[in-house]
Amino acid sequence: MNSMINQINSLIQHRQLGEAAALCDQFIAAYPDNATGWFRLGQIRQMNCDFDGMLDCAHQVIAKMSGSPAGYLQEIDALIHGGRADEAVFKIAAQEKRSKDDVQTLNQLADFYTHAGQFEAAGRCYQRTRDLWPTEPKVLYNCAASAIALGKLDEAEDLFNQVLDTDPHDYDAYYNRATLRRQTADNNHIEELLSCIKDGIRNPAGEVQVYYALAKEYEDIGEHKKSFASLTKGADRRNSMLRYDVAEDVAAMAAIKDSMSGEFFGDGVTVDDEPGPIFIMGLPRSGTTLVDRIVSSHSAVDSLGEINDFALSLMGKIGPSTGKLDLIAKSTHMDFDQLGAKYLSSIRARNGNAAYLIDKTPANFLYIGLIAKALPNARILHMRRNPMDSCYAMYKTLFRMGYPFSYSLDNLACYYEAYEGLMRHWQAMLPGRVHDIDYESLVQNPEQVSRNIVAHCGLEWQADCLDFHLNKSPTATASAAQVRRPINQESVEKWRAYTDELQPLKEALEAAGIKIRKASA
Repeated sequence: MNSMINQINSLIQHRQLGEAAALCDQFIAAYPDNATGWFRLGQIRQMNCDFDGMLDCAHQVIAKMSGSPAGYLQEIDALIHGGRADEAVFKIAAQEKRSKDDVQTLNQLADFYTHAGQFEAAGRCYQRTRDLWPTEPKVLYNCAASAIALGKLDEAEDLFNQVLDTDPHDYDAYYNRATLRRQTADNNHIEELLSCIKDGIRNPAGEVQVYYALAKEYEDIGEHKKSFASLTKGADRRNSMLRYDVAEDVAAMAAIKDSMSGEFFGDGVTVDDEPGPIFIMGLPRSGTTLVDRIVSSHSAVDSLGEINDFALSLMGKIGPSTGKLDLIAKSTHMDFDQLGAKYLSSIRARNGNAAYLIDKTPANFLYIGLIAKALPNARILHMRRNPMDSCYAMYKTLFRMGYPFSYSLDNLACYYEAYEGLMRHWQAMLPGRVHDIDYESLVQNPEQVSRNIVAHCGLEWQADCLDFHLNKSPTATASAAQVRRPINQESVEKWRAYTDELQPLKEALEAAGIKIRKASA
């Protein structure tokens, strides 16, 4: 038995999913009362985007191991990935009642609540774990992360301090604490960070986190040379840990343009003025969260935040693919009405009340052609920013996940060129469908630009949209702290403090024909 399980695990690890599934079938036949085969088969089906099949496996696990949380957690995971968040929340709540003293399960349930957009409920689970283990650093860290999403930034900083008092080697806490506020010459953690480096950091990931924290705090107090030197150390270390080739993403964007051109769109796409989803997209750190907060302050709009529902709906309809290029090729021959219906069902399962729901997933710019075909009533808002500010903002951000191109100036230049080419393609193929918003114009003339955005969404103007910083709804993006403050121009032309250090990036962008203009006053 153990030998078969080890073989299955190895095949899954090496993504030999067909062989792994066949071996799971053999295991289930040989050991019909053992839940392990069903659990592993559920994992395989998840990796193949077969979320209904995954759910079936979870039910088998529950039937054979009703006293264990494993099957229930897999069931919840399948429901969330399958676009059934409302059912998932019901199941999470039931499991929460069964897991009153199980810290590990409560943490997992809090993560599921977060994925389902239920941040207050996630906070409740994390607080319960804190009641059980009040001094455990990992528990305190999770409570701090929850406090950030809920806008309780002072509480989050206090919790991160408690984490580091207990475990000074929890390096992630240093970076997250640094992002919560603007540090000052009299109130910062620079000496603490330098001491941490001097004493020796235990792992490469910790080096990345500490150097990014140091770069942020140095920048806040105007020590730009020291900031960039620290940032370079952190970014180089992070980049060295990744197995990433920007050429693959560039090729994927080229394939999207080739596959979704004149023949794909035919005589054009249908446009419907009825209420529908509002997509806010662009590169990360371009201002998408700011626009999200402005629009979601309207009484007819709710934000779902950064979700992956469109990508999951797409992959669920297409099924297994061998990679990005295969996925792109298959996506041009699908039933777009079914794709649209699946996506709408998925977001309505998250929130069935508001007439307009925001999907603020930056990378949805890759799917604009599919969105236009599948969702005639979608509003598409695209955030643009000065290329240098855009690239520098990404470079100095340590992302929780995704955006592997952002840790190298060379990769940033290549990716930005491909991104800009793809956006020109969408504008040519879908004239008038994508509403471009310039970050600089928005922060310099917030009321007029905000009025234009709201009007494009088919909504009447409401003054609350300008008071977005008073919007208390949760947010879990890299801009969670910034959007709690009124609109400002502090980030415009920020890259110019590093003109020497960023000169190679500027030259690479200009060589690609990308113009770097100075923002007008």
